[in-house]
Amino acid sequence: MVSPGILLVDKPAGLTSHDVVARTRRALGTRKVGHAGTLDPMATGLLVIGVEGATRLLTYVVGADKTYQATIRLGQTTHTDDADGEILTRASDDAWSAVTADGIAAGVSALTGVISQVPSSVSAIKVDGRRAYDRVREGEEVVLAAREVTVSRFDVLAQRQGSGFIDLDVVVDCSSGTYIRSLARDLGADLGVGGHLTALRRSRVGNFDVADAVDIDELVDAALMTPAQAAARVLDVLDVSAAEATDLRHGKRLEGQATRLHGAHAAAVDEDGVLVGVVEKRGADLKSAMNMPESSR
Repeated sequence: MVSPGILLVDKPAGLTSHDVVARTRRALGTRKVGHAGTLDPMATGLLVIGVEGATRLLTYVVGADKTYQATIRLGQTTHTDDADGEILTRASDDAWSAVTADGIAAGVSALTGVISQVPSSVSAIKVDGRRAYDRVREGEEVVLAAREVTVSRFDVLAQRQGSGFIDLDVVVDCSSGTYIRSLARDLGADLGVGGHLTALRRSRVGNFDVADAVDIDELVDAALMTPAQAAARVLDVLDVSAAEATDLRHGKRLEGQATRLHGAHAAAVDEDGVLVGVVEKRGADLKSAMNMPESSR
């Protein structure tokens, strides 16, 4: 039987996140596998995979902040806002004459902080129960609503001049739900030359780093992070006694114990170092928001 745990995978270009999940299922011999946060086929980098009962932890990973390295091409737009799409427009010489280093810096600054962002129409966001990208592929025109996101860092690391375009290598720290393709599109639009993404790599999800990830060909021999180890990277840890662990597993509250919790949630870990589940405050008490399966021991 496969032990529950969290697996960090360095996704190569050309595979969907679902492809990685399917390969993990075959490599580990289990159907119960999920992931936290989709990566486009073009993108590479960190995919957080949950196995067996640890899939329940993915809910607490999805909303974590993320770090991306990307290349933005100014001077061209595509219908997907990335290199997988057909080129729609190319900047004119007149448009380029207005682009300066100061203008690029100002455009980047305007897209840093708390911003309102319209996701790309080919995103994985569901519209009436179906993915936006599926609707676009079928010829529908999809316009998604703007959402508030936070870009805490948007730094230009290098700039290269090409024939009719400028490539910017950037690093972005952002909140969950931020679309780097949309940053490329909006920066290009702000500069009047258009823009799209030509490369994207996710290097961090919360406290999980791609440096600790395995390659797609190493899944069979990969060591999984235990649920307790993984939960400690996402949540505060609350040590519970054997009696408290039993009560939580049976759905009972820990009466009068809410003061032991500093944040909204904590990982309850028993005396054997096993993750019991995730607890939350309920008035003066603590109760389980999620319990791990008993078999996860």
